[in-house]
Amino acid sequence: MALTRDDYHGILHALAPPGKALPRDPESTWQRLLAARAGAFSRLDGRSAALLEEADPRTASELLPDWERVTGLPDPCVTGEQTAAERSDAVVRVLTGTGGASRPYFIGLAADLGYDIEIEDYTAHTVTSDVSEPLRSIEWRWAWTVRGPEVTVRDKNVVSGADEPLASWGNERLECVISRLAPAHTLVLFAYGEE
Repeated sequence: MALTRDDYHGILHALAPPGKALPRDPESTWQRLLAARAGAFSRLDGRSAALLEEADPRTASELLPDWERVTGLPDPCVTGEQTAAERSDAVVRVLTGTGGASRPYFIGLAADLGYDIEIEDYTAHTVTSDVSEPLRSIEWRWAWTVRGPEVTVRDKNVVSGADEPLASWGNERLECVISRLAPAHTLVLFAYGEE
């Protein structure tokens, strides 16, 4: 916790040697000089306490643009304005993300973006395949489908600002992010609504 101006004034007052040259009268020039110096120390102490908050991207506000620069954000898949909370979440997601190519990774990624999805993999039809399975060529082993609701509404959290919308919808961001992070040898298909 940062010390206040009065705290620093008391400290500076206690450090001053006794004597008539440095009067104790609150209206004296010496005491006003100590009060001015105390204000500078208090501001510096406050800024150092704020720097501790800025060192964590979850609580950063002034240094959020620097966090974004370091993590390569904003994401090219983001269109339009983002709230400060969304920007902060994106920074944390980049810093803590481990990447992956598994089904749980992409489902979790979509959940972080506010989407509830399922993933369907395909297999090629072979001689041992069941006759009820669709006929697919060998190339289908590299395809997968992301299935989601026709309309996805992403609610904002309680730290959203008063000038920010309460919800947003659309699937463009989901498609962009998953397509960008999908393994290069695969083909991602997107399907919305009922099967």
